[in-house]
Amino acid sequence: MLRTDDLQIFVRTADLGSLSAAARALELSPAVASAALKRLEAELGCRLLVRSTRSLRLTGEGEQYLVHARAALQSLSEGQQLLAGGKASISGQLQLAAPSDFGRNVLLPWLDEFQRQHPLISLRLLLADRNADLFRQPVDIALRYGTPEDSSLVALPVATANRRVLCAAPTYLARHGAPRQLNELTEHNCLRFMLAGRVHERWCFHDGRREMVQVVAGDRISDDADVVHRWALAGHGLVYKSWLDVAQDVQAGRLTVLLPALLGEPAPLNLICAHRAHLGETLRLLREHLIERCRALIDQAPFMP
Repeated sequence: MLRTDDLQIFVRTADLGSLSAAARALELSPAVASAALKRLEAELGCRLLVRSTRSLRLTGEGEQYLVHARAALQSLSEGQQLLAGGKASISGQLQLAAPSDFGRNVLLPWLDEFQRQHPLISLRLLLADRNADLFRQPVDIALRYGTPEDSSLVALPVATANRRVLCAAPTYLARHGAPRQLNELTEHNCLRFMLAGRVHERWCFHDGRREMVQVVAGDRISDDADVVHRWALAGHGLVYKSWLDVAQDVQAGRLTVLLPALLGEPAPLNLICAHRAHLGETLRLLREHLIERCRALIDQAPFMP
């Protein structure tokens, strides 16, 4: 007999492209999630996913079945809401911290849409590049790039495939040309970001075989990532940014990705909270909202296969 939790693990694994990421999202151990997928495949009598140590992909049968699995889970959710007396609503104050650049230039319209869908939600938004203190500041959850160093925090993946990209405005490239290899960055004005007093001047890349690090220099440094982004758009130099921050500019032609054969360093985006008590319906719906929109941008990234 098919189990709905097995279906949920299968759908979440397909969405995130990773069994371990799906297990974390559902607060399960990888072993439990793997057993659920094996149980589902045994029940259906076919392979749904091809897994290796480095990759995961849907089989032809998996792609066909995913449509029906999604529909089944959606139907069950709607039935549950019907029995509860109508469409479930969420209310209260959402206290959220986010990075300055991503928050101003990407997140704001997504939050506007989320509030239109859930009009009983009020928003308190803190934009800053320093990490919000979730134990002391009036913030329940935070969007952060990278893996949190504090193991006591709860991290929920939003965009695990995100990476940094090297880019510049067409106006800068028209004046100075584009670098053809990594060591040519020393000939260019590189716009740098500073966090907690440390300048990020070691830009890391991977060529598929080894990590490559280039120390860069330039005439502009800021502790506000949005300012660095604006300098790049104005044509003042090269910038090394999260793809999520610059994706819309690249798609609109305001920025051009450089050295696309090199992989920039990973920049996973996570929702962080201090207590599991915050893992309620509002956070679940917000996370699903963000995952869907981040995925649409990352699907267009130059580093995606």
